[in-house]
Amino acid sequence: MYEGAIQDLIDELGRLPGVGPKSAQRIAFHVLSADPADVTRLATALRRVKELVRFCTTCYNVAESEQCRVCRDQRRTDEVLCVVEEPKDVVAIERTGEFRGRYHVLGGAINPLEGIGPDNLRIRELLARLGTGTVRELILATDPNTEGEATATYLALMVKPMGIAVTRLASGLPVGGDLEYADEITLGRAFEGRRAV
Repeated sequence: MYEGAIQDLIDELGRLPGVGPKSAQRIAFHVLSADPADVTRLATALRRVKELVRFCTTCYNVAESEQCRVCRDQRRTDEVLCVVEEPKDVVAIERTGEFRGRYHVLGGAINPLEGIGPDNLRIRELLARLGTGTVRELILATDPNTEGEATATYLALMVKPMGIAVTRLASGLPVGGDLEYADEITLGRAFEGRRAV
């Protein structure tokens, strides 16, 4: 539609996940009309993230040093390990303030349709961490979708023979939700995960 640099920017923005053609166009024109100092800060932030950010050598969370802040925190317990799909999942769990153990980031979930199998994830590294004998409980915190469930089931089968307790995050009704709007699967899981009061 456009020519030169603006079309190149729209095309590159459109390649980002969750950014469609209209959003890419809207962002590109925002950048075009933005203050040059704002654009420079954005470009610097993009460049810095590629230069400085890497994956933690222990848990594969994002880090700016060899280990992430969670792995460097000596107050955390090594006996409980929470497996998540992506680094953004670590942030979500940390916001709750409820978990004081360690993490392991798989780098995705098993998805045969996309060609992602167990060998494409950091499962070997997880099994090596579990082989040290320190971990007593493995919490499977993969997404409650088909891929996440397949990944959790696969990991549970791999880990159970090691004698480690394997648990899965409960799923069900959100706080403030109405029963009439809940789908059958969510409501069914809420019944399965019910607890005494």
